Amino acid sequence: MRTDPSDTGGLFVGRRPGTAPVKYRQAPQRAGEHRRRADAILANAILGVMIAVNLLFWGPIPALALWVASQVQYLTGSVTFGIFAGFALLLALLFGGLALLKRLDHAWVIVRRAAGVDQRSGVIGRVFAVTAVIGASAFLFWLLFIGGLGSSIAPRQG
Repeated sequence: MRTDPSDTGGLFVGRRPGTAPVKYRQAPQRAGEHRRRADAILANAILGVMIAVNLLFWGPIPALALWVASQVQYLTGSVTFGIFAGFALLLALLFGGLALLKRLDHAWVIVRRAAGVDQRSGVIGRVFAVTAVIGASAFLFWLLFIGGLGSSIAPRQG
């Protein structure tokens, strides 16, 4: 009896219904080396798209929401409506991006399996952690040297 939690649906005692390993009538045909190499390249491309979408969370999406909020406030004359529109757009884009990332993560797992890798879990957590470090570092650099605090650290003479 196998007691690996990934085989037993998280239970150490028995198996939940519908979680038994897949049994094929005949062994699946392995793809050729060229096909597996193409699948590995596709998996890397999907990973690159996931990184790019994650990096959008750290600047372009909030900047777009601020710009839309300012335009709505200018057109309507209502600061409240502008703030509401900016937050609504920001939430819609962030949750839409997360939904896209979850689908890309699932596709990445499937393509990695097709490439011959025993891939059981996704990479979305690691990608989000790495892009958070990159995004926070870029923001800190911008804050200290380009944007906000640069002028108070070394005030300009003139």
